[in-house]
Amino acid sequence: MTTTPAVTMPAKAEGWFTRAEHWLDARGSGAWIAAMVLGFVFFWPIGLALLAYMIWSKRMFNGSCKSRKHSHRAKFKSSGNTAFDSYKADTLRRLEEEQEAFESFLQRLREAKDKSEFDQFMDDRKKTAETEEASA
Repeated sequence: MTTTPAVTMPAKAEGWFTRAEHWLDARGSGAWIAAMVLGFVFFWPIGLALLAYMIWSKRMFNGSCKSRKHSHRAKFKSSGNTAFDSYKADTLRRLEEEQEAFESFLQRLREAKDKSEFDQFMDDRKKTAETEEASA
């Protein structure tokens, strides 16, 4: 009995778009932005299409997300040195607390600014109403 060798199907060749996408991904977000700008310069619908694709595929904002995911992963990875791991855990905890405190400070600062602007608006409105009553 003779057996025939299994016929393997060749891998589907990647299209030009997929190859271009991988090429730009390998070069980072700067390459995507440069391609988008060039698209706007040469033919604006291409630039607009690239911008829409970058937003839809989350390529526009993935740099900050990747670094955050990496830092959270590194936080739980042990180096094997318990003293260093303890120091690293304490430092990361302290930095996270400082970041939360700073974000809280920024929020209070925004709220104070909003309140100040609103109070100024109400004072101006009251003065306008008083001058209109006095002139009438």
